Amino acid sequence: MASLDSTRRSRLRAFAEDYGLIVVAGFFFLLAVAGAVLFVFGDEQFAQRIIDTYGLPALLPIFVLEGAMLLYFAPSEALVPGAIEFLATESAGYEWATIALIFVVATLGATLGQVALFLLAKRGGREWLLQKPWFRVDESKLDRFDRWFDRWGKWAVPVSNALLFTRGMLTVPAGVAEIDTREFAALSAAGTVVFEAWLALVWHYAVELGLLNFF
Repeated sequence: MASLDSTRRSRLRAFAEDYGLIVVAGFFFLLAVAGAVLFVFGDEQFAQRIIDTYGLPALLPIFVLEGAMLLYFAPSEALVPGAIEFLATESAGYEWATIALIFVVATLGATLGQVALFLLAKRGGREWLLQKPWFRVDESKLDRFDRWFDRWGKWAVPVSNALLFTRGMLTVPAGVAEIDTREFAALSAAGTVVFEAWLALVWHYAVELGLLNFF
């Protein structure tokens, strides 16, 4: 009996290690889809009250998933523009205090997620991560960003974090290189602030110039 219990616990632990983060990501994705459907097809006023009440707290875990490269179901570049549209835009214009809070939540959440992945790389190693089903970066791509880190060092972290398609890719090489955790967090946060700022500006001017009317 004790052996059976031990086997069950081992299986549960293995499942949690391999699929637990995917389950978390899927849960928040379903919440986001439910909220969007309610807003579009349901009671818009009720949906808006939910967004106003829970919007910012709900953003934090979503940005943590984005930082940890676990947001498989939504484009990361749409998060801050979408949050500004739903949480900080009124007929009279923008609510700048809310926009500032969105930036704080985005930076804090994404940095926490990247630091978590960084620590896993630091402690578990590169090969351990490549064996995990939730780590969706293939070895050839990781090799390329290893070379980036070898060439440019820690300063590649904020630069890559501020760009599309390379965002977060230096997290694992930085962890394997075992740079200081607080230094990594600061560099990660700096890149995220730049990333979110230029996305918000692009969204603002796309709306102002009517570019989104083509879609």
